[in-house]
Amino acid sequence: MFTGIIEGVGRLAAREPLGGDVRFTFHVGSLPFDDVRLGESIAVNGVCLTVIAFDGDSFRADASTETLGLTTLGELVIGAAINLERAMRPSDRLGGHLVSGHVDGIGKVLSVIDDARAQRWRFAAPQALLKYIAKKGSICVDGVSLTVNEADDEGFEVALIPHTVAHTRFVHTGVGDAVNLEIDLVARYVEKLIGMPANGRHLPGQGANA
Repeated sequence: MFTGIIEGVGRLAAREPLGGDVRFTFHVGSLPFDDVRLGESIAVNGVCLTVIAFDGDSFRADASTETLGLTTLGELVIGAAINLERAMRPSDRLGGHLVSGHVDGIGKVLSVIDDARAQRWRFAAPQALLKYIAKKGSICVDGVSLTVNEADDEGFEVALIPHTVAHTRFVHTGVGDAVNLEIDLVARYVEKLIGMPANGRHLPGQGANA
């Protein structure tokens, strides 16, 4: 699990195609990395990846065809900036919201408008995800925990303070760019619970073919 609070900005250093999927090498940049462990999880632009090898300033991770197809990782160019967060520990403060690192879909930056010292960013989102995105709810964009200011039938809007822009890959992101989206975990489970009776059984007339 992650919090959506970016700990460092790194770069894509290399990619190696391996039998249909890809092995990435990521330079960790500003990510605190002294006590990294083999097999630990690191979120890269919001995608949970497993460290399979590392040295003093980089790590390697494999991405399956599923991951490449459902996220923006497969489209990253060498040298691209990446948001990095190591998995949370039980003692960590939950500064953002609970993030799984399992991307739900790909969105797109529609506009960026200055708003005093902050910026208002508007994103398009897949229709299948829009029902989970609510005003004042949480959304994870490229691994960054954000609060939804507005939501409608086409997308949503968030406000980014100068610190967030300066300390994430948003400083390198522009209109038209693709982003990874993860909806709030709570929304997923609420939907499942609402559709399930308390005893876990179908009510009369609600069989599989009803």
